[in-house]
Amino acid sequence: MENGAARTAPAVIVAIDGPSGTGKSSTSKAVAAHLGLSYLDTGAQYRAITWWMANNNIDITDPTAIAAVVGKPEIVSGTDPSAPTITVDGVDVSGPIRSQEVTSKVSAVSAVPEVRARITELQRSLAASAEAGIVVEGRDIGTTVLPDADLKVFLTASPEARAARRSGELKGADIHTTREALIKRDAADSNRTTSPLAKSDDAVEVDTTDLTLQQVIECVITLVEEKRAAK
Repeated sequence: MENGAARTAPAVIVAIDGPSGTGKSSTSKAVAAHLGLSYLDTGAQYRAITWWMANNNIDITDPTAIAAVVGKPEIVSGTDPSAPTITVDGVDVSGPIRSQEVTSKVSAVSAVPEVRARITELQRSLAASAEAGIVVEGRDIGTTVLPDADLKVFLTASPEARAARRSGELKGADIHTTREALIKRDAADSNRTTSPLAKSDDAVEVDTTDLTLQQVIECVITLVEEKRAAK
């Protein structure tokens, strides 16, 4: 679908959830670009606030300390799927937020209720301002952030497939170590008290284990187009 045609179609909000390594980011960006929608990587927002906490020597094992400063950083997300951006206090942090330090701390920071409340507010504001619609990817979008989304998709994959993909992204990281880290992150995200990683009852589950990225993208595009046609 050409972007011009997409802009005349009904606005649609798409929530794509799932654990790390299932293809959320690549799928979400491609679907948004193809359909002329905005795109939001909510995980980048949690990584950004975690980066700020680490950079300002906030004790991430102390939820009270985190909650006390959660409103200080200014986090701005660009929603162009072809060039998504993330800044903290005007600084481009798209690279630094992918560091191992941030990765190891993001679950602890994102579990703090005050952090989730702040970031959820940002996410809802961006979704509401997307005129043509938006693809929002994360872990609690369909269940908590945008429970009234037009389409909810939950991506899954086997731990082995996810570890292989993530190891490739990290350029040579040990696959067994990566697998254990993913399982640990899953447990932390799924068992947190506030907005845990979970599949919404009305979400379409797509197992990406044996699918190519292009097949996953085409599957989600079809689901979105069906929702648009029904509006």
